[in-house]
Amino acid sequence: MMIKVKPYSEKVLSALRREAGFDPRAEATVRRIVDAVRKRGDKALLEFTERFDGVRLAPKELVVSKGEFRRAYGEVPKEAVRLIREARRNIQAYHEREPLKSWEYKGKRGERLGQRLVPIERVGIYAPGGKALYPSSVLMSAVLAQVAGVREIVLATPPQRNGRVAPILLVAARESGIKTVYKLGGAQAISALAYGTETVKRVDKIVGPGNIYVALAKKLVFGDVGIDMVAGPSEVVILCDGTASAKEVAADLLAQAEHDQRASAIAITTSAALGKTIAQEVERQLASLPRRRIAKASWERYGGIFTVKDMKEGIEAANRLAPEHLEIITRNPRTLLPLVRNAGAVFLGRYTPEPVGDYWAGPSHVLPTSGTARFSSVLSVADFLRRQSVIEYSKEALKACREKVAAFARLEGLEAHARSIESRP
Repeated sequence: MMIKVKPYSEKVLSALRREAGFDPRAEATVRRIVDAVRKRGDKALLEFTERFDGVRLAPKELVVSKGEFRRAYGEVPKEAVRLIREARRNIQAYHEREPLKSWEYKGKRGERLGQRLVPIERVGIYAPGGKALYPSSVLMSAVLAQVAGVREIVLATPPQRNGRVAPILLVAARESGIKTVYKLGGAQAISALAYGTETVKRVDKIVGPGNIYVALAKKLVFGDVGIDMVAGPSEVVILCDGTASAKEVAADLLAQAEHDQRASAIAITTSAALGKTIAQEVERQLASLPRRRIAKASWERYGGIFTVKDMKEGIEAANRLAPEHLEIITRNPRTLLPLVRNAGAVFLGRYTPEPVGDYWAGPSHVLPTSGTARFSSVLSVADFLRRQSVIEYSKEALKACREKVAAFARLEGLEAHARSIESRP
C-alpha cells in the first residue's frame, strides 16, 4: 500500500467526510425487528437471539443469574478487576466535578422561580458482546448514571456461543452498580429496552455504542424513549507540526483505524517532511498489526495525511471535520485550544494519546461522531438528569402582572387563558 501525502483542500477533505446516513435496506430490516419484538415480546427475542447469535435460550435464561456473576469474578484475572476498579474511580472522580445543581431565586413581589435537577428513573446501557468486548464502554456510561442518582441501571449485551455473557463485561457491570444484565444484542435488544417484554422491563433512556443495526434501532425508538446519540464508527484527527514524532502520530492513527473498517484516521500537518515520514511509519506499523485487515480497509477508505500552509488553516480544516477525537501535537498545543470550535474531545500534547481518554483519564468516551460534534456533546452526568422548572407566585406577584398576562393570552386568541388569570382575586 502506497500512502500519499496530499495538500489540504476542502474538496479532498470533503471526500473523506462521513455523513450520518444509513442504508435504506438496513433501516427496513431494523424496523421489522423492532416491530416484531414490540408485538411478540420474549418469543421474538428468543427467535432473533438464535438466528443472529447462534444461541438457543429459554425465557428465564435471558437474564444473567447471580451464579453467572460469581463465576465471572473467578474467571477474570485479578489484575483486570483491579484495572476496572481504578478506571471506575477515575471516571467517578471526574464526573462528580460537573457543576450541576438545582437553583432558585426570589423576586421582589414574593414570586419564587427555579429549576430542579431530577435523575432519570431507569436507564438501559447497551454494550457490544461479539468479537469486540468493551468493558470500558460499560464504565463510561454506567458510572455517570450512578453519579446522577439514577435509581436502576440495566445492561443489554449479546450472549456468546456458550450462552453466557463475557465475564469481563459482567465484572464491569457489577463494578458500575449494575445488577441486571440481559443476554440480548442488536436491534432486538434496543426494542426490548424501549418497549419492554414479559422478561425485560422498559427503560426511560438507552445509551451506549453498537453496530449499524443498534444505531438504527436507537434512531427508530427515539421519542418513545430517550437516547444518548446515534453514533457511527470511531474517528480521529491529529493536528501536528514539525515537532511531532512520526512514529507516535502513526501509532495514534492506527489506534483508531483498527476499530472498524469504517473508522476514520486523518493527520493534518504544517510539515511536508513530517507527513512523508508519518506515511512511511503507517505502512511499517500496519504490517505487524494483529487487526491489519480492518485497519488497512479503514485507512484506504477514510484515512489520509494532509499538509496545510499554517496552523490557522489546519485548525479550520479540523473544525470543518468536527471529529470525535482531536489530538493537537504541536510545540504549544494549549494556545490553539481557544480556536477549536467543533470536536467531541480534545487531546493536548504528545503525552495525551487518544487511548488515555478511552480507558483511564476520566471523561466519558461516549462522543459524537460523523461531524455531529457541530451540534452535540460528550456524554455527561447531565444526560441522566431531567430539568424541571419550578414556578411559585404570590398573590401580590400575580396581581402585578395579571392584566399583561391576560392581554398576551388574548393577543394569541386564547380567551380561556385570559379568564384563568382573571379568575383569581
